[in-house]
Amino acid sequence: MAIKLDERIKDILLDEEIVTAEQLSEAEKVAEKKDISLVQVLIDKGLINEVTLASVLAKQRGIPFVDLTEYQIDVSAAVTISEDMARRYTVLPLSFEGNKLVVAMADPANIFAIDDLRIVTGYDIKPVVTTESDLLAVIGQYFRAGEAVEEEIEKAAEGEVALEKVREVAAEAPIVKVVNLIITRAIRDRTSDIHIEPQERDLRVRYRIDGVLHEVMRSPKRIQPALLSRFKVMAGMDIAEHRRPQDGHCALTVGGKAYDFRVATLPTVYGERVVLRILEKESILFKLEDLGFLPESLERFKTSFTKPYGAILITGPTGSGKSTTLYATLNVLNVAEKNIVTIEDPVEYRLPGINQIQINPKAGLTFARGLRSILRAAPDIIMVGEIRDRETAQIAIEAALTGHLVFSTLHTNDAPGAITRLTEMGIPPFLTASAVDCVQAQRLARRLCRECKESYEPTPEMLEQVGFSPDDKVPTLYKAKGCKKCNNTGYKGRIGIYEIMMVSETIERLTVERATAEQIKEVAIAEGMKTLREDGLEKVRLGITSLEEILRVVV
Repeated sequence: MAIKLDERIKDILLDEEIVTAEQLSEAEKVAEKKDISLVQVLIDKGLINEVTLASVLAKQRGIPFVDLTEYQIDVSAAVTISEDMARRYTVLPLSFEGNKLVVAMADPANIFAIDDLRIVTGYDIKPVVTTESDLLAVIGQYFRAGEAVEEEIEKAAEGEVALEKVREVAAEAPIVKVVNLIITRAIRDRTSDIHIEPQERDLRVRYRIDGVLHEVMRSPKRIQPALLSRFKVMAGMDIAEHRRPQDGHCALTVGGKAYDFRVATLPTVYGERVVLRILEKESILFKLEDLGFLPESLERFKTSFTKPYGAILITGPTGSGKSTTLYATLNVLNVAEKNIVTIEDPVEYRLPGINQIQINPKAGLTFARGLRSILRAAPDIIMVGEIRDRETAQIAIEAALTGHLVFSTLHTNDAPGAITRLTEMGIPPFLTASAVDCVQAQRLARRLCRECKESYEPTPEMLEQVGFSPDDKVPTLYKAKGCKKCNNTGYKGRIGIYEIMMVSETIERLTVERATAEQIKEVAIAEGMKTLREDGLEKVRLGITSLEEILRVVV
């Protein structure tokens, strides 16, 4: 929130004992040194939050403060201004009071916004204060692209699309608008991927939000060729090829932020299915602490990746956050003294200071060949996007044995399964035992919405069924309810569930003896490994997620 704190607001913060004089003085010095706003420093230090700031601002200006999650918004008032204006000034009309329009504002001192609102709406403006994040969320709800999408679809569907004219039609305004609206709405809804799925009689569009698919619209079947071709043109694919899967990539700027899109097509009986994976370029600057590690689990993981050599494997299904964990770890290790090289398919995020290689099988650059070349470039740390075959696995394991720290991913259900998987791929067990230092399995579970989660006391039978100790005191658990802030899902955001297995001498011996994954798991648990289920249940106890969600993502 770009608001300067004047002396009156500082006085209120001190009078209300929200901050001390010393804290305010120290924050002012930091703000001056870093050339940023005092507000930002206070928020970064956790001394105030958006709600506190908005309340103080309201008190200072003598303007009411409103909580938008509890406010009944008059739709006829909301639509008196355009979405562009609402977003430009971060405002939203809420209701009418006689000849006045009540408008929620993040910055009620913005007289230019108030003047423009008065001219555009024809009403006198009565400002009220609310938080910027609440405003942006509600603006997104009231200006959804639904109606505009339907309008453009009707235009696009006015006539049949001749196959020979698909390319021309795909570039026409209605189809371009439909695609742009689908993408814009997806980004506003925090979507991770968009699914465009041909059905027998229509075209279905679904968004994956917090790991769960939601159907958002259906379109007439006759615009299918032009719509799918538009996505293929954007991603640089061959629009004449319909029988084989294709992969592509494109970059767009939406709402001032840069996004990369990984696009994949898959032929189905009703036509080609398109999936767009949305990658926000700035979102990879995660810290490991933000991903959901329990303190003891993070300590085990740090013990491993701070060693100078060895292999660290991250396992889990597609979409379980493996790449995010790897990138967050590389962010920690990314210092000028280290030569870090990655080989990926595709390079999802660009990390400054790290040498990233995109594999290109058509040009002969495979994981195995690229990895051999990397080893000749004197790397300290290597990240291999995925171990897919014996040759890549062999080179990665040997690199870990010759003084390199190697990170990679495998598709296995749990951490112990990675050891037996490497053996199945043809890697001699004695090499695996010597090279692999740590294996981490992970999943992503939805976080309960902090605003609406409800507490309840589970029955002892339920606790025993899911694995809570019967000797423990019955904990207070939380379940999803649903509110405006979470689009009535009860969940907002995701958190990692982790299983971290350190390869001890005992596990090394079992590996050489070709023990089963189950035998290795028993030893790992005895040595302190929390299973995925145990880690998830701990996060249920902490009120971060629900029992139902953990049972959904972990067996």
